[in-house]
Amino acid sequence: MVDDGAVSGRNAAKLGLLGAMYGATSGESGRLVAGLTRRYPDAFGLVEEAARAGERGQVVRTLLGRGSPDLGDAWDRDPGDPPADPDSQARLRRAYGRFTRNFIVQGTGAEWALCWIADLRNRLWRLRETGPLVSRPHLVFFLHDEVVVHAPAALADAVAAQATEAAATAAGLLFRDLSIDFPLNISIVRSYADAGKPGAAVES
Repeated sequence: MVDDGAVSGRNAAKLGLLGAMYGATSGESGRLVAGLTRRYPDAFGLVEEAARAGERGQVVRTLLGRGSPDLGDAWDRDPGDPPADPDSQARLRRAYGRFTRNFIVQGTGAEWALCWIADLRNRLWRLRETGPLVSRPHLVFFLHDEVVVHAPAALADAVAAQATEAAATAAGLLFRDLSIDFPLNISIVRSYADAGKPGAAVES
C-alpha cells in the first residue's frame, strides 16, 4: 500500500488495516479505512461483507473453509420469552459483526502460519537428520506471529534461511497466483530475552 501511494508509510498502513479488521468508523483509523476502501474495494469489501453477514447471524469462512461459530442461544429464543430489547439485540448483532469481520482475516492468517510451521518443521529436521534433539534444530514455541527455534549456533544462519523459504512456500500454497509476500524479522540470539534488543534483528 505504501508503494502504491495509498498511504504515507507503514504506520498508516497498519492503522488502516487494523481499522478495517475491527470496524473503525471514526478518527484517523476511520479516515484511513474510508480512503483504502475506495482504493482497494475488493479487499476491504470482503471484510465489510463478513461484518454484515455476522450481523445477520450467518457463518463466515476463512480461505480454507473453516466456519465461524454461530451465536447459538443468543439468536435462538423460546417463543414464550418476552421480546428482546431492540437496543440490546442491535448491539449484539454489531458486536458479532465485528467478530466475523476479524475472523476471516485472523483465521486465514492462522492457516498460513500452520502451513509455515509444518513446512519449517520438516526443513529443520533435514538440516541434521541424526543425533539427540539438543544437537538438532527444532521448534520450541509459537505465539501469534512468532516462532522460536532452538538450534546449534553453527546452523543458525541455515535455520534463518529455511524459516524464510518456508514462509514463502506457505504463501504460495495458500494464495497461489496472488504473489503475497510475508517478510520476516529474524533474530539470531543466545536467549529469547535478547530477541528484541537493538542489533539483534536481522531483516530477511
